[in-house]
Amino acid sequence: MDEFYSGFAQRARDLAEKADPFTRRRLLDLAQRYELKSRPGSSHRRPSPPPRVTPPAVLFSGSGEA
Repeated sequence: MDEFYSGFAQRARDLAEKADPFTRRRLLDLAQRYELKSRPGSSHRRPSPPPRVTPPAVLFSGSGEA
């Protein structure tokens, strides 16, 4: 997976060489983000979502009438 992101980073840099200034800046930012993802143990990876919590059964007890 690291080579995957590293390859995308290089492609973005290659495209940036031929782009206008606005697009060049965006492509270089994108390349930097891909480069960070390609590093093993990087702290910039997306965090895992928090575990789901089941609501207490008390909320569901009752006859079901409103």
